[in-house]
Amino acid sequence: MNILMIYPEFPDTFWSFKDALKFIRKKANFPPLGLITVAGLLPESWQIRLVDMNVSGLKNEDLAWADFAFISAMVVQRASVARVVGLCKAAGLKMVAGGPLFSAEYEQFPDIDYFILDEAEATLPAFLDDLSAGRPHRIYNAPNKPELDQTPIPRWNLLNLKGYASMAIQFSRGCPYDCEFCNITTLFGHKPRIKSAAQMIQELDSLYQLGWRDGVFFVDDNLIGNKRYLKQQLLPAIIEWRKGKAGMPFSTEVSINLADDDELIGLMSQAGFNSVFIGVETPSETSLVECGKKHNLNRNLVDNIKHLQRRGIQVQGGFIIGFDSDTPSIFQRQIEFIQHSGIVTAMVGLLQAPIGTRLYERLKQQGRLLGKMTGDNVDGTTNIISMMGNELLHKGYKTVVNSLYTPKNYYARIRTFLREYKLPGVRAPFNIKYVMAFLRSVLHLGILGKERFHYWGLIIWTLFTRPKKVPLALTFAIYGYHFRRVVEQHIS
Repeated sequence: MNILMIYPEFPDTFWSFKDALKFIRKKANFPPLGLITVAGLLPESWQIRLVDMNVSGLKNEDLAWADFAFISAMVVQRASVARVVGLCKAAGLKMVAGGPLFSAEYEQFPDIDYFILDEAEATLPAFLDDLSAGRPHRIYNAPNKPELDQTPIPRWNLLNLKGYASMAIQFSRGCPYDCEFCNITTLFGHKPRIKSAAQMIQELDSLYQLGWRDGVFFVDDNLIGNKRYLKQQLLPAIIEWRKGKAGMPFSTEVSINLADDDELIGLMSQAGFNSVFIGVETPSETSLVECGKKHNLNRNLVDNIKHLQRRGIQVQGGFIIGFDSDTPSIFQRQIEFIQHSGIVTAMVGLLQAPIGTRLYERLKQQGRLLGKMTGDNVDGTTNIISMMGNELLHKGYKTVVNSLYTPKNYYARIRTFLREYKLPGVRAPFNIKYVMAFLRSVLHLGILGKERFHYWGLIIWTLFTRPKKVPLALTFAIYGYHFRRVVEQHIS
């Protein structure tokens, strides 16, 4: 059996980092972890090819070679999925689809032959058995969430590793919280299900043996959902594994209450975590109450963020505008909060209602839905009829994003961050690609760029006051180039 795995293309968003990746000659930030994990569940006798359309094109010869196309996608890839389905149908190729987009909206894709919904460990085996018997059903789903002890090591060999800036692995699924707008618990449940420390060491070691030394992103939606296991098992095992090894810094997603636990912060830092994404959402406590983000309440969010920065953990922040209780003052409040916090990578989006969330159901009952959400964090759209009025909401959103990513404000945030940040012990090793990235930044930012005054000011300031942080300052300058390009092309 010949299986063609296809990962559709992402649109250009803040998270795509497409313009920044060009500086280091990479095509994509992360690989399609879901597909290469599913590949490990398929029969060993099957021949498998992977086409990540973010790295390479989908060719007619690949379609002609395959017996089945396996497609996985998130909501934001919907437009590319439509193109892929059209190509596969034209080629007469049977399609098998799974992943978040299809688990929520499989009815919207009548041309796809088979759907492996929910989590593949629970639903794929039945499909494979039925396919072998010659009687496959169209839809496979599972009411129960599988444990992760049988999840295979991802098939790294299917990837062109040189095309990616970072690798991705997963420790847990599920989140103990219940934010109204979030579909993570719909997909994966409230109880965090985990892999064993031994499994994680095997995965990390398999990457290390392939020569990977750059960053690794733990894709968990909340890595610290099971703090006890992290402290007692996983992090000590990773710290031990790291002895005698270089490189492979880690990043992940956590909740803000990480800042309350210095022991956990210290262990994560020793294990190599130097960057976390946190859903800060809003400085408005009224809006936090509204959306059920209780763990962000009754705390000084800026102090929490700076505490993590001082312990060697960079905070990337997610922010949302458009809660029912938001008033027009929220626009300036978000700008001031983000500038003061020193969160350089601040992802601000309009509130959207994913299918399956409590927010979606509430707004559906209120008659306030505008179709399906795009999943795009920069297109300035929402599928919600806003209480403040969508015209005012869109106008205010544009003001926030344009303000945050002007060279003046963006470079000011970099300095605020660098004043606080303690350099971590684990970093990616030196590589000639970083020298080339610096030279390209001199051309595109320091000579041709609108931000050249701010660029050279940052470099000189960092060189004289915090010289060891110059590589980090350059990285943020390059990120800023990407963010401004996205704002100019999609938002302004």
